[in-house]
Amino acid sequence: MLPAALRRWLRRPKRSDPRLLSQFFFADERVTQVVAEINGLDAELDPQQYLVLLNQLHLSQAHLLAILERIMEECIPTQRHSRDYLVKFPEELLVDNLGNHMLFAAECLLAGTFLEVEEADGAQLRPQARNLLCSLELVRTVLREQSLSQPGTYPEPVRAVLVQFDRLFAEFELSYVSSLVAVKSPEEIYRQQEIIVLFCETVERALRLGYLTQEMIDGYEPLLMFTIPRLAIISGLLIYPEGPLSLEQSPEQMSRVFSPFYNLLKKIRDLLRVLSAEELCLLERSLCTAESEDPCGPATPSAWGAAMPREDPSAPWGLLEVPCATSPPPTCTARLGPPGVADDLGTDWRWGPQPPRSSSGLDATPVARCWELRSRYSSPKDMLHTLFVCISGVADQLQTNFASDLRSILKTVFKIVASQAEPSEEPSGSQEEDGDPSAADAPRVADCPLCPSPAEAAGLRRAAGPRRLPEWVPDSTCSQCSACRSPFTLLRRRHHCRSCGKIFCARCSPHTAALPHYGQTKPVRVCTHCYTTHLSPRRAQSQ
Repeated sequence: MLPAALRRWLRRPKRSDPRLLSQFFFADERVTQVVAEINGLDAELDPQQYLVLLNQLHLSQAHLLAILERIMEECIPTQRHSRDYLVKFPEELLVDNLGNHMLFAAECLLAGTFLEVEEADGAQLRPQARNLLCSLELVRTVLREQSLSQPGTYPEPVRAVLVQFDRLFAEFELSYVSSLVAVKSPEEIYRQQEIIVLFCETVERALRLGYLTQEMIDGYEPLLMFTIPRLAIISGLLIYPEGPLSLEQSPEQMSRVFSPFYNLLKKIRDLLRVLSAEELCLLERSLCTAESEDPCGPATPSAWGAAMPREDPSAPWGLLEVPCATSPPPTCTARLGPPGVADDLGTDWRWGPQPPRSSSGLDATPVARCWELRSRYSSPKDMLHTLFVCISGVADQLQTNFASDLRSILKTVFKIVASQAEPSEEPSGSQEEDGDPSAADAPRVADCPLCPSPAEAAGLRRAAGPRRLPEWVPDSTCSQCSACRSPFTLLRRRHHCRSCGKIFCARCSPHTAALPHYGQTKPVRVCTHCYTTHLSPRRAQSQ
């Protein structure tokens, strides 16, 4: 009978084995090796080496968890614990290495060295952290043994420990994050979805009216981060008054994004209702500009509180059919005081023509109310300027006070309203023999390492076996997309092509493909140039 250590050595999988359990064996071995080096090192004598080993431990653990995640997706895809709670988390927490942070937090909680949570929360989280780490050790042991015996199968005991670990991990993740930040309730998530619908309707309306263009949407213009919320406030108050910005509900019933501005939104709504079609168009166009001051700024009066023009104001929305018998007196003077007097607007009137109660109650009619509101400003431009400042102020405050929520909302809106990439047609056999026109029409990339010249490109395609991965262009050296030359912004993010290593925007790198010649068996992100020029079906087979 051979010793256990010798049997393990004889059954040890090969590093070139692509099976997940074989990859897990070596990833787990690396974690064990780094932990042993840390335990044998005196941090006080060599602090620099200690920091290096800590970084290596972090990377090796992240690699191990990534393989474990792939194993669970392959082994128990229908038994995974629900991750619907992730929608409650702030967007900045949803990072790729969140799982590694969770395990690190569990270790710190168990050691009693974690300082970010309250003592009461820590006491509740500590048992969950203990159970999670014990489950992880059991998973590592079971998977190591399985990788040494039959690395291609997942028997029932393996499935059972994976299901238990997945459940414990999800429960700890939700409890831990909830103790650190305020997670959204189901009601708040539903209200945020209503705001997404409002923003989408606003964009569609702005496209129809010519305020925005589809090119601006597809190009993720940074200006849209300000323009869309501004126009959405007008749409929510005037065009879709029963939506998420309905002021018939209490502030507690509104989304937390807009509830702090409840009183100001009421005053904005009252002023919006007295605008004519031309004035509303002018206001919306001014809100779409990038200027710090609106193009329709107030005309400087000779004295504050100067008399309004003697002609009647333009008919507001919904009042164009009001009989002349209810029209106000032909002249009116503005009240003294700054535009802030408009803060005293009442909300006890309803939009639309209403019959006058009596000759003495004429001031209670909507037309009289319209005249009263307009008379508080020295000119129509002054009123539009007030609306511009108030609407811009609310929309810009969203960028400051609710940056995470607004970023998540706009991200979803762009996914919905952006143009969808048309599926590329597979070239026919004759076209491939003639030189593959689809590759000729692909956007060219300067200094592509895969096609520096036609001769070298042909040599690359004929080369057999794995090749060396291309060097990635550093983020700091690239400020614009390598294909379309669009500058990178907060919304237009950088993406590396795994085939050529260059940096592209999302529009120029929407494809995924396996790169077996680089040892990448799973689909990864590639740019349009590489996808159409180097990774077409026929070329992929030849490679």
